[in-house]
Amino acid sequence: MIVFVHGVPETASYWDRLRAEIAEPSIALSLPGFGCARPEGFTATKDAYVDWLVDQLTDIDEPVDLVGHDWGAGFTYRLVTTRPELVRSWAADVATIVHPDQRWHEFARVWQTPGDGEAFIEAQLATPPEDQAPTFEEMGMSREAALATVSAMDATMGACILDLYRSAVPNTYASWGTEMGPTGRPGLVIDATADSFSNTAKSAEVAEMLGAEVGTLEGRRHFWAVEDPTGAAALLTDFWSRNR
Repeated sequence: MIVFVHGVPETASYWDRLRAEIAEPSIALSLPGFGCARPEGFTATKDAYVDWLVDQLTDIDEPVDLVGHDWGAGFTYRLVTTRPELVRSWAADVATIVHPDQRWHEFARVWQTPGDGEAFIEAQLATPPEDQAPTFEEMGMSREAALATVSAMDATMGACILDLYRSAVPNTYASWGTEMGPTGRPGLVIDATADSFSNTAKSAEVAEMLGAEVGTLEGRRHFWAVEDPTGAAALLTDFWSRNR
């Protein structure tokens, strides 16, 4: 079973175009609070999301090929270095999120700042989707996908975003780095070379650290699964064909 995990500020629908290109059975998980309810008492920290992902995979009674994007990639890296037995293979992008030299991007630093983060989310929710969509289009989304993504944002998602990013100060490597080593499972670090949140050299370094290979999506941006689902499907299918 192929299992897709989305990132921030997305919902499971992020994967729709890519899943349509892959003939095999797959599911796209919805992170708690992202287009769905936030369970009572759920803290929405990075470790809480990893624990949730562990529970989701434990309930799947067949081999899992895990694919993560953005924060979904971060959770994937953590899971495969601590619970590798839960997957047959894994693939993830934005390897900078677990690189020792990671520095958070500008949006993240705002979200991590009490007061500023709340004001940012409040202003975003008050802005018409048509005015927000261009930012997502610049990162590879179609107009339709961008509008759907922005329209799915709500106060619940906003609160989860703040809690998640504030649990990752100064960076994820500071708390997860000691367990970042070879996973013992076939792994693919996806390098979308035009992704402003990623870095080709650091992707290669993280791949080496985890005993994985690098798969390049030349000229693709952050939302590569929407921008080029055919190319992304070809990359993943080739990886799976050689590692099952």
